[in-house]
Amino acid sequence: MTKRTILLTVLVFSFFFISHSSTFASYQRGEEGALCLGCHDNKGMSLTFGNGEKLSLFVDDRSLMASAHKNIRCSDCHKGFALGDHPKRQFKNRRSLSLWASESCRQCHSFKKGVHLRMLGALKEAACVDCHGSHAIKPVKESGDTCYGCHKYALSIPFKDGSSHSLEVEEDALKASVHNKLRCADCHFGFSSKEHPERDFKDKRNFTIITSETCRRCHFDKYTKTLESMHFNVLLKGNLKAPVCVDCHGAHAIKAGRTEKIESARRCKGCHEGIYQIYSMSVHGKSLLSTHNQDVPVCSDCHRAHDISDPRMADFRNNIPQMCSNCHANEELMKKYGLSTLVLQSYLEDFHGVTVSYYKKQKNAIRHIAVCTDCHGIHDITRTKGPDASIVKANLVRRCRKCHPGASDNFPDAWISHYEPNFKRAPLVYTINLIYSVFIPFMIVGLVLQIVLHIWRYAVNR
Repeated sequence: MTKRTILLTVLVFSFFFISHSSTFASYQRGEEGALCLGCHDNKGMSLTFGNGEKLSLFVDDRSLMASAHKNIRCSDCHKGFALGDHPKRQFKNRRSLSLWASESCRQCHSFKKGVHLRMLGALKEAACVDCHGSHAIKPVKESGDTCYGCHKYALSIPFKDGSSHSLEVEEDALKASVHNKLRCADCHFGFSSKEHPERDFKDKRNFTIITSETCRRCHFDKYTKTLESMHFNVLLKGNLKAPVCVDCHGAHAIKAGRTEKIESARRCKGCHEGIYQIYSMSVHGKSLLSTHNQDVPVCSDCHRAHDISDPRMADFRNNIPQMCSNCHANEELMKKYGLSTLVLQSYLEDFHGVTVSYYKKQKNAIRHIAVCTDCHGIHDITRTKGPDASIVKANLVRRCRKCHPGASDNFPDAWISHYEPNFKRAPLVYTINLIYSVFIPFMIVGLVLQIVLHIWRYAVNR
């Protein structure tokens, strides 16, 4: 055997000895931990339960020595177990073992107060290992996983009126939320794994309103807008049914406000069922619900999301033409549907539009001048062509008679509406406009020419 071969053999055996002995490097020979790991360092070692489930009995020495229990002997937790004596116990499933083993924790950790006592009293199926682990136990850090260890169960909070509210959190919904990057403590300020402040709420609605105040810590700009909204004013007057943040956005399964317009409209439906049903039958609602058309307006497009104003006020009514023009004056959007973009311009040049513009400059001035919704409807907007054209005309006649008593059924036909006059529609108006477009420039040119000739003649005579 050459020297090179001998050296290689020594290195291989040395590596094997070091790697194998490192498993017990943290224990002295003969110590209890070293004796237990003599078997439990085998990754193939497992326990089979009555229902067929298997549990690995492998213990990682490195994780064990890095845990909070590194100075505790195995038999301190595993009572009754010794090197030559392993009591045989039958467990129905893995969960049964976890619940039974968690009783060992009470030998050192007594729960005389706090969240652990309340949780263990409410949930008989809660186990310490769910949150803290079994062998690789580390000091608890505040994270979503820590909180979910308890809140995945059917916990609830009781109220003074005898009702209660579920505190169970769905993990999938939480991960799909727009807040999935936040820690639980970012919203639930003052709560930790050790401290859960006890607060008494009158009822579920009182709980919802108070907890919604948490949102303003991050969304202060949105919160200040709600202070000017109709909803907040109604809430101040004592109507506790007025919506707050979580009523529209949810608590844990929070979605982006404008991700899906159908969801946005359905949030409003919770309180405004009747209006939602009317909207669903309108030209906008039908397009949204049947084809998921994201171009059509929903509640928040007209009423806004946070600073919702009273539609009966002068400012809201006088701003309706501009509100509708957000879509109907958009050339790119209207081109998709073959609609004219001159509706706002034609309205503002009309008597009604000029008058509304004048009143808009006067704060809190409201007059019953016709605006878009008077003729087309508010939530029940219908098509101006096709089978629904008769409904639009009936609305027009009814609206015209408010200011023009005695107006006949054909009265609206005298108004060319938003259409530009042509030979097919309003030929007389078109012809007069054409004559004026030629006659007026001719008169101006003639007048200028007469002045120039007069000046020239005057200069020559001098």
